[in-house]
Amino acid sequence: MPTTAAAPAQPAVAQTAVARVAAAVRADILSGALAPGSPLREESAAEHYAVSRHTVRAAFQRLVAERLAVAEPYRGVRVTSFDRDQVIALQQLRAALEVEAVRIAGERFGAEWPESALAPARDALGRLDAISAREARGEPVDWLEVERIHADFHRALVAASASPRIIETHTALGSELLLFLLHVRPHYTLGSLIAEHRALLDELPARGPSALREHLEHSTRLLVDG
Repeated sequence: MPTTAAAPAQPAVAQTAVARVAAAVRADILSGALAPGSPLREESAAEHYAVSRHTVRAAFQRLVAERLAVAEPYRGVRVTSFDRDQVIALQQLRAALEVEAVRIAGERFGAEWPESALAPARDALGRLDAISAREARGEPVDWLEVERIHADFHRALVAASASPRIIETHTALGSELLLFLLHVRPHYTLGSLIAEHRALLDELPARGPSALREHLEHSTRLLVDG
């Protein structure tokens, strides 16, 4: 009985090209070089990166899947814009995951969280402190690095729950969370960002979900009211 041949796998070189273009455009979006609402043009991107339009289209599809871009009928692909409803929706989802993760961690540890549970978040704060020290010496701040470490801090809190499904779902927010942090960036100095998160970490063992909920509501208000 004849068998149907499987579709040929995409060549590794093509997959690498898609990943390269997606990474470059992602970095431009998350650094703010591509402003919210900016159109992403296949033809110009193909010329710029010296790849086919098919490769560019596949790269853009990755960014749409990450919610860094949106594909609209008759308008093409554009960088995601965070309006009021989108900010609130994302923060509600984050709260559902992060606050619940901290509640579960509180059930595991009680009022005395072990240092092993707090260490990854403390490490993130330490890396932010190192950037702050460089800033004090007059070196420019790489805000995309700051945003990635900021996201690492929140991922560390979720990881303390040891809940595989919550961790998996929160991890899937990765790029969208970085885009949110890009939008909230103008409302913080590096020093105020570090101080706020250090205070949150200090409060977690005693106040748990309430402390984190207030933290997320504060950042939501900064964008919605702004």
